[in-house]
Amino acid sequence: MTHSGLEAKLGHVFADPSLRRQALTHRSFGVPNNERLEFLGDSVLNCAVTRLIYERFPGMPEGELSRLRSNLVNQAVLAEIAVELGTGEMIRLGEGELKTGGASRPSILADSVEALLGAVFLDAGFDVAAVAVNRLFSARVNSTQDGRPAKDAKTALQEWLQAQRLPLPKYTVIKIEGEAHQQVFHLRCEVDSQGESGMAEAGCVASVGSGPNRRMAEQDAAAQVLAQIQQQTSRKKSA
Repeated sequence: MTHSGLEAKLGHVFADPSLRRQALTHRSFGVPNNERLEFLGDSVLNCAVTRLIYERFPGMPEGELSRLRSNLVNQAVLAEIAVELGTGEMIRLGEGELKTGGASRPSILADSVEALLGAVFLDAGFDVAAVAVNRLFSARVNSTQDGRPAKDAKTALQEWLQAQRLPLPKYTVIKIEGEAHQQVFHLRCEVDSQGESGMAEAGCVASVGSGPNRRMAEQDAAAQVLAQIQQQTSRKKSA
């Protein structure tokens, strides 16, 4: 990912590139770093997401709005957005963090997104930063059903298996590739169907997923297993 590619995804070209550089500088690298920008971006993000869901769900009460915002603004979601933006490839880290895989650590990735939003705010003001937030979160907000976030693949697979009274999926690390600062995890998700529920006659559905950390690789593998289950169930119904 290039800086221009990052700016295209944010929808903002920095008038002051030093702000972008600072937002992508971890404290382990030196000063100035992104800690203060992350602090600022956290407030910008929460305000912008609050306005987004307030307008998207006009009849939703305050308590449910708060829960929805918590489901949207958290480390796991921000780390996923960071992967989409490619910040892990650009963030400047100290030697120690590089050796221990800091570029794929969810906390560092999440902080980089908040720091970038803080940098956009300083560079162009709240309205422009809010537009960037909308670009990053609109799809997630639109995927909700009546204000309830769509289930992630692991949760959906687990709930389906529990409803069918089948064993929970087994996740196994197959291999980890790449340097410490840019690893790719490959995991196998395996479901024992016991020959039930229209699943594979062999009694097992499995797939291999990949991602920059274990959690995302598990999600990828679970999504592929779910797709296989849906295809097999559909074929059985149409037979």
